[in-house]
Amino acid sequence: MMRNFSVTEIVLILLALILLFGARRIPELARSLGRSLSEFKRGREDGEREETKPTGSGSPPPAA
Repeated sequence: MMRNFSVTEIVLILLALILLFGARRIPELARSLGRSLSEFKRGREDGEREETKPTGSGSPPPAA
């Protein structure tokens, strides 16, 4: 379910963000969000790589 936002709606959302957080904090929030998303993607890719990683010869490790 994808919704296309009109220019008026985007402007209203931006004004609400400025009122809530202040103009100085918005770039900091955007940077933090970008870092969080990249960290999440990196973790997800690492997890996918671990899932597809071969486990070896298929036999259990020798008993100690």
